[in-house]
Amino acid sequence: MASTNELKNGMTLDLEGQLWNVVDFQHVKPGKGPAFVRTKLKHVLSGKVVDKTFNAGVKVEVAIVEKRDMTYLYHDGDGYVFMDKGNFDQITIADATVGDATKYMLENTDAVVALHEGNPLYVELPASAELTITYTEPGLQGDRSSGGTKPATVETGVEVQVPLFINNGEKIRVDTRDGSYLGRAN
Repeated sequence: MASTNELKNGMTLDLEGQLWNVVDFQHVKPGKGPAFVRTKLKHVLSGKVVDKTFNAGVKVEVAIVEKRDMTYLYHDGDGYVFMDKGNFDQITIADATVGDATKYMLENTDAVVALHEGNPLYVELPASAELTITYTEPGLQGDRSSGGTKPATVETGVEVQVPLFINNGEKIRVDTRDGSYLGRAN
C-alpha cells in the first residue's frame, strides 16, 4: 500500500484486480477544497490509457512487477520459450502476451520480461534490432515517386520501408517500436 502522495512515473498499481502503470501524475492543490492527484494510467495488458483522479492521501495498492533479463530461445506449439539469464530457468510465454515483439525477434534475442506473481505480463525488446533482408525489388535510379523508399521483407517476415540503395542479403537496423528503417548494420 502506498499513498497517492507517493506516486511516481512508471509505478504499477493494482486497482480493482487490474494492473495499471502510472504514465503521468500531477498533485493539485486548488484554492478552495481538498488537494487531489490527477493521474494518467496505462493498462498493462491492453495498453488502454485512462485519466483518473484520486483524493490526496488515499491509499492505493502497489503491484510488484519484476523485470528480468531473458533470452528468446525458440517458438514451440504452446508459445515462445525464454531463458532467464540469471538462473537459466526457462518459461513459455503465450503468443498474445509477446504481441508485436514477434515481428523483430530472432533466436537468441535479448529481451526484458515483466512478471507479476510469476505470470508474464509483457516483453520489451531493445530499441533496435539487426535483421537481414530476404527480399526486395531492385531500386531504379531516378524513381522518386515513392519518396526514395521501397518495401523490403526481413528474415522475420515483416515488411520495412528502406532506401532504394539497399539490396537483398544486407543487414539493417530496424526500430522495434515503430518498424522504421534506422540504417545499415555494421
